[in-house]
Amino acid sequence: MSLASVREPARDVPVVDKADVLVVGGGPAGMAAALAAARNGASTILLERYNHLGGLASGGMVLVLDDMWDSHHGEISVRGVCLDLIERLHALGLAQFPRQHEWGVSPAAVNRWTRWGAFDFHTQDKPHPIVFAAAFDPDGWKRVALEMVAERGVNLRLHSWFSHAIVEGSRVKGVVCDTKSGRQAILGDVVIDATGDLDVAVSAGAPHIGGAYMLTTVFRLGNVDCDAAERFERDQPAEFARLDKEVKRLIGGSWAHWWLRTPLPGVVWCNCPHMTGLDGLKVEDLTRAEVLGRHHIHQSVDYIRQHMPGFERCVVIDIAPQTGVRQTRMLDGVYVITKEDLMQRVRFPDAVARGRDYTTPYRAILPKGLDNLLVAGRHYSATSSAQKMSREIPPCMAMGEAAGVAAALALDARVAVRDVDVKRLQATLRAQGADPGDQSGPNADVPAIAARVAQKEAA
Repeated sequence: MSLASVREPARDVPVVDKADVLVVGGGPAGMAAALAAARNGASTILLERYNHLGGLASGGMVLVLDDMWDSHHGEISVRGVCLDLIERLHALGLAQFPRQHEWGVSPAAVNRWTRWGAFDFHTQDKPHPIVFAAAFDPDGWKRVALEMVAERGVNLRLHSWFSHAIVEGSRVKGVVCDTKSGRQAILGDVVIDATGDLDVAVSAGAPHIGGAYMLTTVFRLGNVDCDAAERFERDQPAEFARLDKEVKRLIGGSWAHWWLRTPLPGVVWCNCPHMTGLDGLKVEDLTRAEVLGRHHIHQSVDYIRQHMPGFERCVVIDIAPQTGVRQTRMLDGVYVITKEDLMQRVRFPDAVARGRDYTTPYRAILPKGLDNLLVAGRHYSATSSAQKMSREIPPCMAMGEAAGVAAALALDARVAVRDVDVKRLQATLRAQGADPGDQSGPNADVPAIAARVAQKEAA
C-alpha cells in the first residue's frame, strides 16, 4: 500500500443471474427498455442502484413530463410506454394534463395550465401556448413502475450499484455490481446502458465525450394555498414581480416559474435551486450541490413564508433523494447528433424515437466497436449543445423503448444489435403504440391520450 493507491486483490465474483437482456439503470429510459424487451419475448433483468424506479423523474422529482409535443404538427410526439404510464397515473389521480380542446392560447387554458408546467416554454410567444405535458406525483411513478415491470415479468434487482462491465473481446457479457451481499455478477446476451452517465459503455471501452450542465436540488412545499398564490400573481403583477425576483435571488437560480402545481392538494414542486460550475461525476461537487442546495432552499423558504401570499403556512415536505444531474458523459456513437440536426428537424431514415421537434436515429444509440451493447437515455450519442436541447424524460423513454425492442429483435434474428433490421424495428414500435419518428407529417393513426382518457371516463 502507498499513499497514491491501494491494490485490490483478485477475487472470484459469483454469477447470481442471467437473462436475454440486461438493463442497467432503472430510470425512465431503463424502465422503458426493460418493459419493451420483456413485451417482445426476451427474458429481462433490470438493475437499479436505488430503492425505486424512475430515476430523475421520481427520485430526482422532475415532476413534469414535457418535450413530447410537436409544435409544427400540433400533436403528441412521444407515445408508447410514456403514455401508458401517464394514463395509469391519471387513473389514480396522480397525473394531470390539459385535454386536446385546451391546447393553444385561450385565456382560460393559459390561466388554468401554466402553473402546471403544461406550456411550450421553447417559444418566444407570450403567453406561451398550452400543449400536452403531464404533471405527476413522484411516489405515484414509483408505484406504477413497480406494477408495470411485475406485469411484464421483468426480473427486478434494486439496491445493486454498478461496478464494472464484463467484456470478452468486443462483447459485453454482463456487469459486476456492488450489493449488501457483496459483489455480484449479472450476465446478459444483450446489455442496455441506461445509467444516465454512460457508466457501462465507458467501462467497456466505448468512445465518449465529456459534458457539463447545471445541477439542481429539487424540493416540494406543502400547505400552499395555490389559488391564493395565483390570484396574487394575476391581480397584483407589479408586487408579484418584485417578490418573485427576490425569491429567485435567494434560491440562487431557477427557471421562470420557481413553483408549479402538483396532483397533490396544497403541494407544489420547486425545480430549483440551479447550481453551475459543478461536475456530476465528482463526489466533491455532488456533495457541494447537496449542502449548498439545502442552504438556498431553507433561506428562500423563510422569505417566502413571510412575504408571498398563499405561502404563509408552507413547509418543506421533501428534498429530492437524487441530485438533478443533466449532463456528464455522452456516447461518441456510430452517429453523433448535432444542434443543427435538431434545429433543422431532420427526419432520419433510421429514426427510432421522437422528441419535441426532433428524432433520434438508431445509430445514435449504437456504440462503436461493441457488438451487443445499446445506450438509452440522456447519455446517448450527441454533442453537448444538442444534448442540452434533447435530454428531457419523455424522449429518453422513447429511446429506451426502442432499445428494448431492438435487443429482443436482435436475439430473435440471432444477429448483433448493430445488424438489426431497422425497418422491422420501426414497424414493431408503431404496432405497439410508439412513434419511431421515421414518417413525416401528422400521425393521426394513433389516437391522442386525451381522447383515450375521455373514452375511459365516459365508460
